Amino acid sequence: MPESTPNPDAEKRLHESQERFITLWGQMASNWGIPRTMAETHALLFLSDEPLNTDDVMERLDVSRGSASMTLRALLDWGIASRVHQRGDRKEYFQAEQDVWKLFRTLLRERKKREIEPLLAELHTCRELSDSIKTRGKRKRALDPETARLKAFNYKLDDMISFVEMIDAFSNRLMNSSGKGLELAAKLLAKAS
Repeated sequence: MPESTPNPDAEKRLHESQERFITLWGQMASNWGIPRTMAETHALLFLSDEPLNTDDVMERLDVSRGSASMTLRALLDWGIASRVHQRGDRKEYFQAEQDVWKLFRTLLRERKKREIEPLLAELHTCRELSDSIKTRGKRKRALDPETARLKAFNYKLDDMISFVEMIDAFSNRLMNSSGKGLELAAKLLAKAS
């Protein structure tokens, strides 16, 4: 069977589409507080048919060796990329997680660990501090202004703690080991809209 000749127009369009995806992924991530280069490197690995090495990332994204190395290490730390051994080659190669549900569960787990858990801990610290405040007011029918402010603050703080704890519990359900929680939630939300 004769080999098909590559269609230059199709190759050009595919490359353009990939470049747009990489740029889009970088823009989206930077809006979430994730470094653009990290997201673009992830997108490049995600789209690649073959594992890539540091030189490949440097060339394709026009970044320095240091930037490429740090970014690849961060992707490994987050668990959304892995090292791949290429027989006969001493360079390290990398590939991205290809299962989008697993990828987003991992991203959610990292965001939870880096944002929700520290926020919740600090909210509880705020509440402990406000609990330690001794007000001058004795038990009167009308609260003194200091006690009223403290009660209002604690009410708002308790409300915020309850909300963040609910988000934390919801996140845990979405990240269950079977991976079905996130997919089920997404399907249910899509039907509800």
